Amino acid sequence: MLEELKEKVFKANLDLVKHGLVLFTWGNVSGIDRSKGLIVIKPSGVDYDVMKAEDMVVVDLDGKVVEGTLRPSSDTPTHIELYKAFPEVGGIVHTHSTYATAWAQAGKDIPVIGTTHADYFSQDIPCTPDMPEEWVMGEYEKTTGTAIIERFKGIKPLEVPGVLVKNHGPFSWGKTPYDAVYNAVVMEEVARMAQLAFSINPKLTMNKALVTKHYERKHGKNAYYGQK
Repeated sequence: MLEELKEKVFKANLDLVKHGLVLFTWGNVSGIDRSKGLIVIKPSGVDYDVMKAEDMVVVDLDGKVVEGTLRPSSDTPTHIELYKAFPEVGGIVHTHSTYATAWAQAGKDIPVIGTTHADYFSQDIPCTPDMPEEWVMGEYEKTTGTAIIERFKGIKPLEVPGVLVKNHGPFSWGKTPYDAVYNAVVMEEVARMAQLAFSINPKLTMNKALVTKHYERKHGKNAYYGQK
């Protein structure tokens, strides 16, 4: 079942290791087949060195395991909530990459202060507020998704394909699992750049016209970056 999607999700999970976004088993990638309403996600706590494509777990949008002998990622309920809320999203990534997680632990948005950020994110990468105690002590992973969704009111998910969950870490997404990993890599790098830039000049500013220009030349209706 969903063998092609399993292979894509498996390779995307290995890309987290390739790009240095995860240590040990910290992180997960999922992908969704919208036509079937099924999600493929990394199994919980399985080492990347021994993981195989056939180990990927298939769940439905209620979190019920449809296929697989291993338990799905503990973050599965978060992924499900995001897929339900963001219909344009086809892949989701969660990591504890160092710099993005540092911004999340600080409870700060990553401000758009350079063109690298603006090439992929149309505005600041938002951080969620504190979660109420009843959310944390209740269906925590599900309400993590709720916190992200509420923070994204008024924000287009594919224009800002990532978020920081306060005191926790980053989630990113895209049209495919590959795109989600790509955006996770970019988010980590712009988080690192922002930290370094603020250490050099705490009073730095950004030219808003540059933000618009760089985002639009890649993603606008008249985009001209790259090849046709």
